Formats: sequence, structure tokens, C-alpha cells
Amino acid sequence: QVQLVESGGGLVQPGGSLRLSCAASRSILGLTGMGWFRQSPGNERELVAIVTSGGSTNYADFVRCRFTISRDSAKNIMYLHLNSMEPEETAVYYCNAYVRRLPTIRNYWGQGTQVTVDS
Repeated sequence: QVQLVESGGGLVQPGGSLRLSCAASRSILGLTGMGWFRQSPGNERELVAIVTSGGSTNYADFVRCRFTISRDSAKNIMYLHLNSMEPEETAVYYCNAYVRRLPTIRNYWGQGTQVTVDS
């Protein structure tokens, strides 16, 4: 099994920045992509950003060029740089790994890390 552990969350003031990390317990054979999702109270979990095994990235519209997703394949760590944070970004942020090893397809999730944007 693959374990994903998020870290780096916490309290940040509006306009501030922080970096989230997601560490995988091992390299993942068949890894297709990884991503960050978030969920705030009363809302469904939503996509924030994804990065494929080939390095392509995609972001939700609300990111507005403020966030950057990246991955260090050698260290099995994925990052999300959060900049110009707004109170609306307050949520639990989750790490996801999508693995495709036919005939098996799996999604792995971390426990999440709380990000609170408040003065």
C-alpha cells in the first residue's frame, strides 16, 4: 500500500504564503498523476491542481496564477506553493495519487492538512 502524508498547513494571514508538502511512503509504480484537492465545511471536495507523471500541470480557475504545483520524483514528494492567500482558501487540503497498473486502478489519499487564512 502507498501512504501519503501531508504537511505544511497552518494559519496564514490574508495575502500571505505557505507551502504544502505531500510525502509518499515509496515510489509508485504506475503513477499517472498526483494532485491537490481541498474541502471546506459544507462543500464538496474540489480539485486545486494536478501534475502528471510527464510533468504537465493544470489548475482550477480560482487559482488565478497564485498557486504552483510541483513534484520531486526522486524524493517522492509533491508540493503546493500557495501565494496571495485569501480567506476563501480556508479548507482542508488533501494529497492524491492516481495509479494505473492494469487491470488495477487506484486512488490514494492523504489525511489532509488544515489551512486557515485569517488575520
